[in-house]
Amino acid sequence: MFMKIHRSVEAGIVVAVCDRDLVNTTITDGDMEVKISESFYGSRSATEEEIVDALTDAGNANIIGERSVALAVKHGIVAEESCIRIGRVPHALVFRL
Repeated sequence: MFMKIHRSVEAGIVVAVCDRDLVNTTITDGDMEVKISESFYGSRSATEEEIVDALTDAGNANIIGERSVALAVKHGIVAEESCIRIGRVPHALVFRL
């Protein structure tokens, strides 16, 4: 899995996580098109422990892919019923206020 941590004054910490095989692809579902770019999700492999630690501390997160979303569900970061599918690909957003 790949992970990139974005830091900004406005949004705080945003963690982007995706399955490695999805980087630089586009998925579609009807009229919706989602580009999974290396510039947002990164190109650095991360361990499951690194990802869980980052997601636990993140104010916001964007998680896409079977393996990535399953990891977040397994560790209670997102509820399975709050995840959506874009085509066949699971996707979850986390917003902490």
